[in-house]
Amino acid sequence: MADDDAPLQLPATSWAVLGLLSFGEELSGYDLKKWADASLRYFYWSPSFSQIYAELRRLEGAGCVTSRLVEPEAGARPKRLYRITDAGLGAVRVWAREAPVDPPMLKHPPLLRLWLGHLAQPDRLRRTLEDHRADAEGLRARAAADLARAADEPGWAYPLLALKWSERYYAAQAELMEGLRVDLDAMLAARAGEDPSH
Repeated sequence: MADDDAPLQLPATSWAVLGLLSFGEELSGYDLKKWADASLRYFYWSPSFSQIYAELRRLEGAGCVTSRLVEPEAGARPKRLYRITDAGLGAVRVWAREAPVDPPMLKHPPLLRLWLGHLAQPDRLRRTLEDHRADAEGLRARAAADLARAADEPGWAYPLLALKWSERYYAAQAELMEGLRVDLDAMLAARAGEDPSH
């Protein structure tokens, strides 16, 4: 285990899982997946169950988490619960405070399709933009719902700010896609010699 002067070398997924445990609750892999889906997925990603369990094994091996098997009620399977250790909390604290923050890297598949618009049909491009607008609006609505559900979570002041940002981000994505569709129609109309306002 690294000391407080040097961050432990872990992949981003490990830090995310350790971060979820840093709120102090004892959680199962299922709980961690549920929390990731209700928060991290909107601005980072949501790890799969296999990724979560692989990272939990890595973190336990590094002394960052402990686990215990809980005997189930009748008919249920045993459940393993994980808790962050003092060393794990120290490691994630150092990482959050000291590790370099990479700038966001935008990968926007609908925009790549538009960039290659000379190879596509206009109707297909419009449908791509509309599909992305609808997806963004759906994510905005889900982020708003998760924000409302998380409002009662003790200690979630900062995740609530991230969820508010996520709701605004997906609203902006929907608006940007609608603006891009208008721009596409205007460009196509101008090429065809039409008045783009009609």
